[in-house]
Amino acid sequence: MTTSDAVLDRLTRLHPKKIDLSLGRMERLLARLGHPERSLPPVVHVAGTNGKGSTVAYLRAMAEAAGLRVHAYTSPHLVRFNERIRLAGDLIPEADLTALLEECERANGDSPITFFEVTTAAALLAFSRVPADLLLLEVGLGGRLDATNVVARPQVVVITPVDLDHKEFLGSSIETIAGEKAGIMKPDVPTVIGPQPMEALTVFCERADILDAPLIVAGADFTVREAPDGGFFFSGAGHADWHLPRPALSGRHQIENAAGAVAAALLLDLPETAIADGLTRAEWPARLQRLTHGPLVDALPAGAELWLDGGHNPHAARALAATLGAMAEADERPLALVAGLLSTKDAAGFFGAYVGLLPPVVAVTIEGEAASRPAAEVAEAATRAGLVAEPADGLTAAVVRAAALAGSGARVLICGSLYLAGRVLAANG
Repeated sequence: MTTSDAVLDRLTRLHPKKIDLSLGRMERLLARLGHPERSLPPVVHVAGTNGKGSTVAYLRAMAEAAGLRVHAYTSPHLVRFNERIRLAGDLIPEADLTALLEECERANGDSPITFFEVTTAAALLAFSRVPADLLLLEVGLGGRLDATNVVARPQVVVITPVDLDHKEFLGSSIETIAGEKAGIMKPDVPTVIGPQPMEALTVFCERADILDAPLIVAGADFTVREAPDGGFFFSGAGHADWHLPRPALSGRHQIENAAGAVAAALLLDLPETAIADGLTRAEWPARLQRLTHGPLVDALPAGAELWLDGGHNPHAARALAATLGAMAEADERPLALVAGLLSTKDAAGFFGAYVGLLPPVVAVTIEGEAASRPAAEVAEAATRAGLVAEPADGLTAAVVRAAALAGSGARVLICGSLYLAGRVLAANG
């Protein structure tokens, strides 16, 4: 255990709930810290159900290709907490992270505060002290009452696709969830809106009218279509069929994420060459990532592939299933899933997205995660959705069994949770 891990462990005990959406505790702590949120570089604030992290990854790569020093805040982390805080391009050093966490711990005292709130305060403190040209700030959950929503006036707001997720905190309808995401929109601040269901788009348009906030809407103010070479054509913001290269992140849905990032980058006046270059440089682990080495890969039979994706809701599963279907058309490998899900997730909707592909499913319990569904329960949910499924005891056994069920040349996808993805990356070195 690192020094920062010890502090992080203490911080988890400052509030009885893991999630308790409110801004009051955050505002109190920031005041005690001297209001670091008022001393930040220009901010791009990003909310949405899916695609937030990918959008941030594209924007960071574009801005850095333009020579800018870029801070970034994302969550959750996959292996180490340091992944959440990137200072001027680099992950925050362990010693600096520990010192910041301890400073926030002292300032907070015994006052109730959630883990995400106090660690977000530490991140804002770090961002206020290290010079940079841009801060990419990803919402943790929702938007309106999220701990990141303390920035009075971001330069640009981005809202990626909205769908049903975290219903126990954000509401049970698209309209209600969209209303929470719309809470990060600010008066006169331009907002890029990714592809949305009509119910969500209506909410954003109504909110924009109230705030007099310019909207740049996918499908209306900018459009995108795939190019034969794997890239895409972007039209909007003074561009007509601007040919851009294949995005570095795999999947058809990544073209939509990339297009939203392009629209935001144009609002930031980033050079066209940097935008194009950044698309090819973006890195974001566990987003349809092929694993090419490590113990889990070595456990597979010759000729099999191992892939990893952290998508954990029906919307993400549908996007991933569409990409896997396209991959199968180009390369007819048999597909199998290794899946682990949290108890709060819509297992029926998640597995329902894959019914058209009919992959066998090997279910696992996410090791060390109290909220994990047991492997037998995950397998039962997949079976009810119409898939052949069985539980396994551990990741390695699951990967081996999935490859056997699929057959020669299997494409094995580990999926269902970012927490599972983090365990995979750690286990696979």
